[in-house]
Amino acid sequence: MVVEVGAGLREYTVDGVPLVDGYPPDEMSSGGRGQTLIPWPNRIAGGAYEFDGTTQQLPLTEASAGNAIHGLTRWSNWTVTGRAGSTASFRHVLHPQPGYPFTLDCRVDYALSDAGLRVRTAVRNVGDRPAPYGTGAHPYLTVGTDTVDQITLTVPGDRYLPTDDNGIPTGTVDVEGTPYDYRAGRLIGAAKIDHCFTDLVRGADGVATVTLAGGDRRVRLWLDGGYHYLQVFTGDTLIPARRRRGLAVEPMTCPPDAFRSRTALQVLEPGRGTETVWGIAAG
Repeated sequence: MVVEVGAGLREYTVDGVPLVDGYPPDEMSSGGRGQTLIPWPNRIAGGAYEFDGTTQQLPLTEASAGNAIHGLTRWSNWTVTGRAGSTASFRHVLHPQPGYPFTLDCRVDYALSDAGLRVRTAVRNVGDRPAPYGTGAHPYLTVGTDTVDQITLTVPGDRYLPTDDNGIPTGTVDVEGTPYDYRAGRLIGAAKIDHCFTDLVRGADGVATVTLAGGDRRVRLWLDGGYHYLQVFTGDTLIPARRRRGLAVEPMTCPPDAFRSRTALQVLEPGRGTETVWGIAAG
């Protein structure tokens, strides 16, 4: 089930078994649950950045930490442009606004098949000036365990980004010998994770895959080569009813604070676009 608000993924089941920890139709999305994040994923410290010689100030949407978080389209109403059988398409034009004086034509396509769920995000700069850009998605995955503690997690990231108290990266570190080495797969247990991974190991097709296993169930999230980073969040700061219930696995084209660091930040020239693809599958 997908929704117009944020072009979000609200529910996904296979043979009646949930693969995402979603939310009911009479609730709003919590914790970024299932949302599409444009034109940046994660956080911008202080909501301020410089681009093309001008300092921009975004609204501080994570007030407790003084950050701008998860972009500008997550609470917008997207237009359904197509719906047939196992596919649904959305479009939203992000108009210039304080802190982001650029115009983006944004499209998200969902498609179901025997191989699972495929999500395509395509964005084009329809303004008259270059625009900074990044994107991400925010599904919470589940394998039916009571909490994430019982999940065996595999993350193909050779490096991770330590953060300060406000969730802003302070560098990049090899996962070898750290608590964040999940390359071979291990139980989450009591570990608290809200970190970004990079240097993702990919198959011959350029796809990187995260795997969750618990009991007799497995869920995979895959991401194409356009996504260079991956945030994993055990949900420890969510409200008690949601805390550590599902594991957020978030494909991102750039790391947190990319508008300031410029790390993996895309600059879309007028008339130019880009697209990325990720998906979820059982087993």
